[in-house]
Amino acid sequence: MRPNSNLQGMEFPIHHIATQKHWADLVLNPSTLQQIDQLFTWLKQHKENVNTRDSLRNGFRALFYGPAGTGKSLTAAILGNELDTEVYEIDLSHLVSKYIGETEKNLELLFESAESKGWILFFDEADALFGKRTGVKDSHDKYANQEINYLLQRIEDYNGLVIVSSNSKPNLDDAFTRRFHSLIHFPLPSAAERRRIWEIAFLENKLMQESIDLDSIAEKYELSPDSIMNIVRYVNDMNLSQSIATITGEQVIKAIKRQYDKEPIPR
Repeated sequence: MRPNSNLQGMEFPIHHIATQKHWADLVLNPSTLQQIDQLFTWLKQHKENVNTRDSLRNGFRALFYGPAGTGKSLTAAILGNELDTEVYEIDLSHLVSKYIGETEKNLELLFESAESKGWILFFDEADALFGKRTGVKDSHDKYANQEINYLLQRIEDYNGLVIVSSNSKPNLDDAFTRRFHSLIHFPLPSAAERRRIWEIAFLENKLMQESIDLDSIAEKYELSPDSIMNIVRYVNDMNLSQSIATITGEQVIKAIKRQYDKEPIPR
């Protein structure tokens, strides 16, 4: 997290996210890109009008949902990068404090700072707090529900862009999803999109390829963008350690199998 006088000393799962990437580097489903473009248009207009006398205090709430590693946090960072707006990520899975009342205090401090500076707020792991509700079993559940309700209300009142991320929309409470202006799906990439991501990954790592059939690899292996980037970084690190300049298709296949063993990936 970047130092901030208003937030110093606050024990809170928040950190600044940024990227050097731009729209041209974003490989997403066409429908997803269209919705992101609409979100960008709103954010640009809001940024231009927020300081005018007649500006209305209204924000925008977007839910990004889809499998892990499909570009949700990267998209948030690119939105901030394109409009020179800082983006702060809050991990909802670590949000509720064990000290009753501390979460509300920290949230209020966060939102006050964010509104004064025009930040984009990106709440990750929404499933942890906003899953389908169950009955209150003890005092901890009671206070947790109070804190969740407070967060929901504060998100609605925020004069700016709030993005909430979830890996599985069906797991979220319907009362929660109805509060959003936009529900944007981030599916796993198609074969053509995976082909483009492989190319970008090799270029970013400055790797020379030795007759690698990217079309075949992209078609055969259903991988998320993050998984593809991790695979190429791994191969790059292995080659650097051995002073090897080029990579082969065999190396890539071995790294893909290693990635499959490391995490559950749809095949």
